[in-house]
Amino acid sequence: MSNIPETGRTPRVTIRLVVLQILVLSLLFTLGGRLWFLQIRDGREYTAQANSNNVQEVVAPAVRGSILDDKGVALADNETRLVVSASRTDLLKQKDDGKTVLTRLAGVLHMKPEEVLGKVRLCDSQTPKPCWNGSPYQPIPITDEATTQQALQIMERREDFPGITAEPTAVRRYTAPFGSNTSQVLGYLSPVTDDELTAAEKKGRSLLRSDQIGRSGLERTYDSELRGKAGVTRYEVDNLGRVIGKAGETAAEPGSHLVTSIDARVQRVAEKELDEAMKVARKTFDKVTGSLYKADSGAVVVMDVHTGQVIAMASAPTYDPNVWVGGISAKDYAKLTGKKSNFPLLNRAIQGQSAPGSTFKAISTSAAVKAGYDINGRYPCPSSMTIGGRVFNNFEGESAGSITLAHALEISCDTVFYGLSYDQWLKDGGTKPKKHPKDWFYKTAKEYGLGSLTGIDLPSEVTGRIPDRQWKRDYYEANKNYWCKVAKSDKQDYASQIARENCVDGYVMRAGDSVNYAIGQGDTLVTPIQMANIYSAISNGGTLYQPTIGKAIISADGRKITRIKPKVNGKAPATKNTLKYINEALEGVVTHGTAAWRFGGWPQDKIPLHAKTGTAEVAGKQTTSWFTTYSKDYAIVMTISQGGTGSGGSGPAVRKIYEAMYGVQKDGAIDNKKALLPHPLSKLPKIDADGTIKITKAAWADAPQGPAVPQDTVLAAAALPPDRTGYLLPGRRYRS
Repeated sequence: MSNIPETGRTPRVTIRLVVLQILVLSLLFTLGGRLWFLQIRDGREYTAQANSNNVQEVVAPAVRGSILDDKGVALADNETRLVVSASRTDLLKQKDDGKTVLTRLAGVLHMKPEEVLGKVRLCDSQTPKPCWNGSPYQPIPITDEATTQQALQIMERREDFPGITAEPTAVRRYTAPFGSNTSQVLGYLSPVTDDELTAAEKKGRSLLRSDQIGRSGLERTYDSELRGKAGVTRYEVDNLGRVIGKAGETAAEPGSHLVTSIDARVQRVAEKELDEAMKVARKTFDKVTGSLYKADSGAVVVMDVHTGQVIAMASAPTYDPNVWVGGISAKDYAKLTGKKSNFPLLNRAIQGQSAPGSTFKAISTSAAVKAGYDINGRYPCPSSMTIGGRVFNNFEGESAGSITLAHALEISCDTVFYGLSYDQWLKDGGTKPKKHPKDWFYKTAKEYGLGSLTGIDLPSEVTGRIPDRQWKRDYYEANKNYWCKVAKSDKQDYASQIARENCVDGYVMRAGDSVNYAIGQGDTLVTPIQMANIYSAISNGGTLYQPTIGKAIISADGRKITRIKPKVNGKAPATKNTLKYINEALEGVVTHGTAAWRFGGWPQDKIPLHAKTGTAEVAGKQTTSWFTTYSKDYAIVMTISQGGTGSGGSGPAVRKIYEAMYGVQKDGAIDNKKALLPHPLSKLPKIDADGTIKITKAAWADAPQGPAVPQDTVLAAAALPPDRTGYLLPGRRYRS
């Protein structure tokens, strides 16, 4: 007789059924919860997304604000051009990905097919430039120089050019007023990328696929203020894409204008004189190398010593920023970035760093006084000194006996500063330093701001380098493996001998390091903007400003003005007495020192100038020319890589810039009517509520010659002669 229950179920079957029921109930609960989550909790969001599928947006780009010089002259503005663009999305729908259409388009535009095809390819790590780094869903500009006839051909033959448009568009224009370039200061624009759109969304910033954003210079620093806000019109469409109504509209908000401290006329002079100085250097014989100077790059900075505002900033080699407008060609891109280009995109005023040579001696003088050396004492200036078994020579082997620090600055005696720094090195313990060495020469340089960013309102500034004990230690840790590997070889060349020495104690601050540093040589690196800032501080009594170029942000309607006030970074590490002493010595450089031969006949009694020359030695290259100067109003610093001596290479050019600014004539007379900027400009150009700008008489008079304009006559920009509209904002009215 069987023991099986009447139900026919075993305990094992019962358990399986219970588990199955629990599983089914769990799935039902999960499904119910998910439905609640979708329909109740996030129902509105998904409803909105569903509705948005029936809404199409049309973007109207905002007019980008202009960049103006200190008198209201436009350095960068906008103009309407016929822009031919391609929709990559539409092209990819075609059988050959649009190659036939683009080739046909190239024929109409008189361009090479490969150039047009290159414009629409997307940028990635494998794609050569140029390429499109913007959104793939945004119309890609092919050219912004289409003629009316070309545009009509494209639009009238739409069946031959699917995905191609030709329409008037406001594009950026770099006006080059008075012939000034200002390229590295202004920067350039390019399309926003998908990564930037994502990053902006996370930060709550407003960016659209159609936006162009600043990539360098002021265009990048003040991008959010200049860009404005694009307008968006939303249309309701049916499932076939037909418009059935308007869902809403947001008007475009034009960008604000940036008023800068740049004076376009002084900028032109600075660029011209830097270029001329380099050309002259290339015709000058270098006695050391037995060849002509290469003068391969250079920079000049003109700064208002009372505010730290930059009046002019030039860098060579340079380029035309308009090449970026409408998309850069492969040929132009190669010119700007290729190995033979010498990298004109670099702003060498803030990114070019080199040994400062004897211009550093003003800082060493401050350090010596802080270290306790008698400011009125006398110090030996022999033709050479032997330190640590090595001979350190004075420049060209000159000897001056026992002299003051002031005279050492005037004649640029190296051995005076060798002796001071060596003595201080010994006091700090030499190769076995004290626990807390004073390091006056290194600390003072850092207190002047060297080795740090000045904070100028331009992107990608570099810090330079002060090779103190910490730097020596870090440099040793980074290179010791290489040095010790070379040390094991049998090579006996100079580099191998140095490597063997560094392998053992490359972290030690040696006597040679200290004495070289005191005259701005060795591993010391500075930038022109840093030196302009320091010499401005010596001029103004010791205030170290944060250099700036932006002076004010003015709303598009002219009603709101946000001033960019000068900021103080600190004080020069010197007493008033020390600064006065250095000031007098640097004036002596001009009157009877190393720069005197370049400033004969200068009206020193009316416009006192102060200067320090520098001829920096660079391993494997010709000497770098440095010339640091200041008046009661302006500091001017010029440097030319492989350009010869300080006064020889840069001196004449700096003098000509001062002559133009102060109106100094060849006979030494001063003509105020010809002076470009005899005094720093503090007032902003007036922009009325209706957008009208009152051009000053001086700025108007200096514009290219054209028909006489009656005083206070209100003009439309379109009515002005073509050779004068470059100095004005398009679409606005102006008073002469």
